Amino acid sequence: MKHLKGVFASLVLIINTVVLVSTLMVFALLKWLLPIPRIRVFLSRILVWIAETWVAINSHGHRWLHGPKIKLLEMPELSQDEWYLVVANHQSMTDIPILQAVFNKRIPFLKFFLKQELIWVPFLGLAWWALDFPFMRRYSREFLAKNPHLRGKDMEQTQKSCAKFKHFPTSVINFIEGTRFTPAKQAKQQSPYPHLLKPKAGGLGFVMGSMGAQMKQLLLVTVVYPDQVPSVWDYLCGDFTAALVKCEKMVIPDALLNKNYQTDEKFRTELFKWSETLWYKQNTKIQDLYERTDL
Repeated sequence: MKHLKGVFASLVLIINTVVLVSTLMVFALLKWLLPIPRIRVFLSRILVWIAETWVAINSHGHRWLHGPKIKLLEMPELSQDEWYLVVANHQSMTDIPILQAVFNKRIPFLKFFLKQELIWVPFLGLAWWALDFPFMRRYSREFLAKNPHLRGKDMEQTQKSCAKFKHFPTSVINFIEGTRFTPAKQAKQQSPYPHLLKPKAGGLGFVMGSMGAQMKQLLLVTVVYPDQVPSVWDYLCGDFTAALVKCEKMVIPDALLNKNYQTDEKFRTELFKWSETLWYKQNTKIQDLYERTDL
């Protein structure tokens, strides 16, 4: 029966995607063809509404099929009229639909930083661009050593991508571990956090440096699967006990805003120490959830 539910959930997802992404493409093409700022802002709001509807249908469909698998344990007062930097631990691709379900229409539509090359992915690249997902280009130290004239250009590209967020509130999510957690990766890294990989402060630095004027609040989100971490298919089948979610809102220190992560060594040091403190707190939250017996 659970596999039949998985097939049905997949069909709902596919139909929902075909219908709403096709609709989204129409407005995306209009936005591309009409480079007038006011019109583009108006079209962006329509595009976000379509994306939020897509998330809502997926989330309600999953709840209808499998019951309330997502258990929200703690949520501060939030608003769709504020800017948020969302930081979460990352264990599975299912984290993404779970976070979308939790935050949809509570805060501005969640957006991810994407590699510049992904803008050329057929259809999806246009959709991400139309939804104002920030694209970023990262140059390695080796590349910059051979091409010093490009130093700082990646930060300029990130700032350009984020400039459009000044027009209306935005939420940007960052998985600061850089990849999904597994015990094997944790052991290989010799991470001091039993339930987490080491944080990578670069992503935070780019966001805070580019968007510090607007984005002054951070949401620390903890996602725990008590029994086993589900795959995407497990999620579609409802083959997991629960996803426990907690969210804490905090103010980002002014000293960490509007700085250049690449050129300001003091800022890099302060941000790294701050992210370590944040991550020790996150590890404690995860441990507490695993130890709870009343859920």
